[in-house]
Amino acid sequence: MTPTHPRPTRRTVLGGAALAALAVTAGAGTANATSSTTWPTEFPLPDGWLPEGITIGSKPYAYMGSRANGGIYRTDLRTGEGKVLYAGATGQVAVGLKLDRDGLLYVAGSTGVARVHDSRTGEVLTTFQLTEATGHFINDVTLLGDRAWFTDSRAAALYGVPRGRDGEVRTLPLTGDWVQTPDVNSANGIVSTPDGRGLIVVSSTPGKLYNVSLKTGYATEMALVGTDTVVNGDGLWRTGRTLYVVQNRLNLISVFDLDAKVTTATLRRTITDPRLDVPTTAAQFRDRLYLVNARFTSPQTPETTFNAVAVSL
Repeated sequence: MTPTHPRPTRRTVLGGAALAALAVTAGAGTANATSSTTWPTEFPLPDGWLPEGITIGSKPYAYMGSRANGGIYRTDLRTGEGKVLYAGATGQVAVGLKLDRDGLLYVAGSTGVARVHDSRTGEVLTTFQLTEATGHFINDVTLLGDRAWFTDSRAAALYGVPRGRDGEVRTLPLTGDWVQTPDVNSANGIVSTPDGRGLIVVSSTPGKLYNVSLKTGYATEMALVGTDTVVNGDGLWRTGRTLYVVQNRLNLISVFDLDAKVTTATLRRTITDPRLDVPTTAAQFRDRLYLVNARFTSPQTPETTFNAVAVSL
């Protein structure tokens, strides 16, 4: 087990001058300047973008990755206007993303890697090789403590990457109740438990939720009340003891109440919207949940149109 280190600051990675520049940029026009009720609830992405991940920090900007080339697109939630922040490169993929409070952007790179970007410039700061083996699918990421934790849809393991600096990757094998289905995607979305002591992971196949111990990797299957399965479970979002599960090909978000020990998830309601077209992941800003439409059932070509939408909570 890798020792716990003090939480690094962004100054460690970017230096004081870059941090000062970020503060000026991020502070211009904060979310409190306008009411979100007038903000757009739908905004376009570039044709052929192939989005799957979205993340939003404390400022009204959404970051969305591309499966086509690993690019990063940033949209101003107040106006719906966006730009390509990072153009990507041949062979790169950007799936799940999470924005750190220090402005570092952690990206699941699918093919065994994870990258850390400067969210101000898009520059790739660090690339971590999570596994040397082929056939892995690094899918989603969440931030907890001094690490960013990544799921691998094709292996019974999580990977912990040091936040804010170089360091060793921690591999956490999944044991206990975990079921790894051969040749299909299993582990997908990931969030921390409310007490910060563990991780909640959704398995798209067979459609279960697990509470994973950070110390041992033991995965305890969570009891579902009000439904039998979260099949096609993709991105997760949690606020307090409310867990949102994006079920991509079902075009819905299931909203669960978690019990105090995170052993049971009780279905409270579902959210649907005619604009949902195979949504994959979600991020919250104020009273809205923003989702990207991956459109897996449509042609995935350079001419295919893509967008992100917001639904009210």
